[in-house]
Amino acid sequence: MIREASVYDIPRINELGELLHENYSKLNKINEMLEDGYSKVIVYEKDGIILGFISAVHLYDTCDIVDLIVDPKYRRKMVATNLIGYLISDLGENLKLITLEVAKHNEVAIKLYEKFGFEIVSLRKKYYKNDDAYLMARKC
Repeated sequence: MIREASVYDIPRINELGELLHENYSKLNKINEMLEDGYSKVIVYEKDGIILGFISAVHLYDTCDIVDLIVDPKYRRKMVATNLIGYLISDLGENLKLITLEVAKHNEVAIKLYEKFGFEIVSLRKKYYKNDDAYLMARKC
């Protein structure tokens, strides 16, 4: 089941976020995102366990995907694909542009985003601690 996150999901979201970086819960205030009125946090849940989530900031006709994280045990099982698809359809017809950053060497993620029509727009040097990032965008 895919659904919007609630405050009860924050511990699991932070646990998954720690896979990206050790200070995830301090850097990404999921509780604030749930209440700010312009962010979206969507979880993929199966049998009461959150397998992954996507977070995004949606302002007017644009959206920036902040994080997409799937538990390593459930990768390559359509979790990320379903989360992206849900987000895009949830944002509606008025959406004109979606952007995101992805590590330059994360070929699996780049291919996933390309399946949804994202294209590499530019390179952001030293965006991550140990890697450059591509800015990718999808016109809607």
